[in-house]
Amino acid sequence: MHVLTVIDHHNSASFTHAVAAQFNAGVAQEGHSFEVADLHAEGFNPVWQAADTAQFEDQPMPPDIIAEQTRIARCDAICLAFPLWWWGMPSMLKGWIDRVFSWNWAYNQTENSDPSLSLLKTRPCVLLVPAGASSEPTIEGGYQAAMLKLWQPGTLDYFGLKAQTHFLYGSEGKPARRAAHLKLAFEIGKGLTGQPPDAR
Repeated sequence: MHVLTVIDHHNSASFTHAVAAQFNAGVAQEGHSFEVADLHAEGFNPVWQAADTAQFEDQPMPPDIIAEQTRIARCDAICLAFPLWWWGMPSMLKGWIDRVFSWNWAYNQTENSDPSLSLLKTRPCVLLVPAGASSEPTIEGGYQAAMLKLWQPGTLDYFGLKAQTHFLYGSEGKPARRAAHLKLAFEIGKGLTGQPPDAR
């Protein structure tokens, strides 16, 4: 199995990077391969632009998008590692999704917006989301449920990505909690299989 780990954080010494590294270590321990798409380090442009409208005219997409699509095409599973930012994904990752999963490559639903009609093969997907906030207000306030609704049926289903989302709450807190999060990321990578999860 080959895994693509996509990281959105500008600081290579960040906790988000540490979480992704532990996840990849777990993947590697099971004998699987992985590659890392560090969006900030690679200088990915997240801004949806005029050249991207080629997708609606059956024309080739820009070279940077084709390169990302090639990465996705060769992987069997995807991990998205990003810090929770204003109850959502940071702009770099959101822009990567907006630009890379293009019409007529990832999806082309025109009626009923049926996500089961993805043009891509079904893959497991892991979301590792460090959050400075504590779990209680986020869950009790309905924010976690809202994000899961937006990310899974509202986005990832259209690309055949069946996600397990792990909110790593209190990631700016005590060292013991951070260590537990890192251990969890390792175990998630170790337990990853090529079969999409049944439960979200």
